Amino acid sequence: MSDLDQLTQSLARNLKRWRGERGFTLDALAARAGVSRGMIIQIEQARTNPSVGTTVKLADALGVSITTLLDYEQGHQVRVVPPEQAVRMWSTDAGSHTTLLVGTEARGPLELWSWRLMPGDSSMSDPHPEGTVELLHVTAGELTLVVEGKRHIVPAGASVTFEASVEHGYRNEGSEAVGMTMAVSIPPAR
Repeated sequence: MSDLDQLTQSLARNLKRWRGERGFTLDALAARAGVSRGMIIQIEQARTNPSVGTTVKLADALGVSITTLLDYEQGHQVRVVPPEQAVRMWSTDAGSHTTLLVGTEARGPLELWSWRLMPGDSSMSDPHPEGTVELLHVTAGELTLVVEGKRHIVPAGASVTFEASVEHGYRNEGSEAVGMTMAVSIPPAR
């Protein structure tokens, strides 16, 4: 498959996904983006390669970045954010600060959890509803995150986000307790 074919397929998949995630009909997205309904259908069916301008209009109307719309990744993405890539947003001379650890473009109900996982313990989870996203920040120890059977090591200070509509679980394979904060973003009921 050529790069252009892969881009066309990615755009088709992602446009359909985000339109569904936002609950937009074809007509609603067309009106918001100033793009014809027919063009959106052709893009979602991977029958055309829209201009950059059209792609930007669609991304803006969906409230996502153009990168998100063109993302090549297949399947349920997992993104580990190392501590050095966290963004310091604000600080004072006295030492106060805020740091953006990880973000997602999902919407809907949001839950915040505090976890402590002792050495050798694990917790498996059934798939959540389609569109559910989890964000984790490990504060102590080393978490082994398992998504669709694939292990991801998340050390203290790192953050991770992933689509949680597949089997997933959390393991402590180390010798010290794992501490983490978890946010779960659940799509609104349709």
